[in-house]
Amino acid sequence: MSFSKLGLNDKLVQGILATGYTAPTIIQSRAIPAAVAGRDVIGCAQTGTGKTAAFVLPILNRLAADPHAKHHTLRALVLTPTRELAQQIEESVTAYGRFMSLQSLAVFGGVNIQNQLKRLRRGIDIVIATPGRLLDHIERRSIDLSTIEVLVLDEADRMFDMGFIQDVKKIISKIPANRQTMMFSATMSKEVRALTASIQKHPEYIEVGEQRKPVETVTQHFYSIHQELKIDLLIHILETTQMESVLVFSRTKHGADKISHRLERKGIKSIAIHSNRTQAQRQRALAGFKHGDYKVLVATDIAARGIDVEGISHVVNFDTPTFAEDYIHRIGRTARATLKGDALTFVSRSEQEYLRKIEYFIGKRFELKKYPGFDDTKRRTPETHPATEVRKHEHVGEKKRHWESGGDQSRVWKEKREERERSGHSNRHKSDFQKPFRKRRRDTREHKRPA
Repeated sequence: MSFSKLGLNDKLVQGILATGYTAPTIIQSRAIPAAVAGRDVIGCAQTGTGKTAAFVLPILNRLAADPHAKHHTLRALVLTPTRELAQQIEESVTAYGRFMSLQSLAVFGGVNIQNQLKRLRRGIDIVIATPGRLLDHIERRSIDLSTIEVLVLDEADRMFDMGFIQDVKKIISKIPANRQTMMFSATMSKEVRALTASIQKHPEYIEVGEQRKPVETVTQHFYSIHQELKIDLLIHILETTQMESVLVFSRTKHGADKISHRLERKGIKSIAIHSNRTQAQRQRALAGFKHGDYKVLVATDIAARGIDVEGISHVVNFDTPTFAEDYIHRIGRTARATLKGDALTFVSRSEQEYLRKIEYFIGKRFELKKYPGFDDTKRRTPETHPATEVRKHEHVGEKKRHWESGGDQSRVWKEKREERERSGHSNRHKSDFQKPFRKRRRDTREHKRPA
């Protein structure tokens, strides 16, 4: 089936073909006709199956088809949990609608709000927003939701996980009830189902694949490794295996930075992205990764559903994810748009319980094996671990810098040392200078003792 047979207008089909896509995915071929017909839609599909286009294309088709609508009036709203997703959805809107005169804007926090205010004053047709920043605009009265015709909740389950649901409900209460509502999610929890029942009218439920299973084009590997040897294994794999674009997941922000620094010291182009990075830093990191400036992007789970980069060949779970759902979303970053990909997961002894949870969730047993060609018999001790050596070196360097910079304590001891050298007692222990003071204090106490 081609896009032209889904009921989309010619300019939109032209924009789709210009992006390089010629045929819709399964979720697109099933969701787009229902959405174009004006029905409410629930789309449940695995990560990487093309859910974004499944709602972006019907929105563009609807807004371009009404010649009587007021130009650049807010008519469509997409709510999404993360800044990265908001930006990527806006990029899709711009790419698919390149031959249309529609204006879109991504609204999210972490950046100067003034630029968003200027764009909104000029007129916008589609807003893609995170809940928090959208509420800021509503309070400022810079966004009016009374003209919304289409509402989309993207990654609804993630918004529940991140605690945005109350903000989402507050936003929905300000949108006209007579609207089209579409909801897309990788998993459909009880909470998400309850929300759909309260905001949608007889929705078309479309489920593609099994929620608990990754896409079939992802090859999964699990390797047993000591925790302190994980970084050595990662470097070994990157140096000995043909990998074009690698996404590495760390459980913590500090861990992501450490991994990236170690890779850089080995000459492997790497960059880290997590919530402590500013929005500008995150944008530069993603752009550099997309353009091939960095071979490895190290990320925390905040990026598991916020990174949509074509051509990621490998996903590496440096830390086995605690929750099985996170595992599905992590490895879904590769093998996107019917491409093939590999997912490698490092499992330490303490993480084997997480592996069992993943197996139970997916309903499949995996072989936990040693990585071929890697010697893991020499376990590092804390004294020889490079991270320890770095910390010791940094500590010594810090003391040296403190002395040279004339810190208070160092200045006192420096003066005492010079005094000892001038008096010819440079070899006397500092306790020799303290004895007379101790004796004087003792004599004072004896003097004050009552008879």
